[in-house]
Amino acid sequence: MPGHLGSDHCTMQNLRVVKVLPEKNLLLVKGAIPGANGDDVIVRSAIKGQPKAAK
Repeated sequence: MPGHLGSDHCTMQNLRVVKVLPEKNLLLVKGAIPGANGDDVIVRSAIKGQPKAAK
């Protein structure tokens, strides 16, 4: 039976955004990004160890 190769999400940490080119809609990232050429990538901050805000 066929499988779902590549259907899993993968989180990469310790990558740096080197430059933002808004006129070309580009983010230059230093580090290895998994996936094939042309795949979609979600970029978000990953600040760890932040205490939760008291209500």
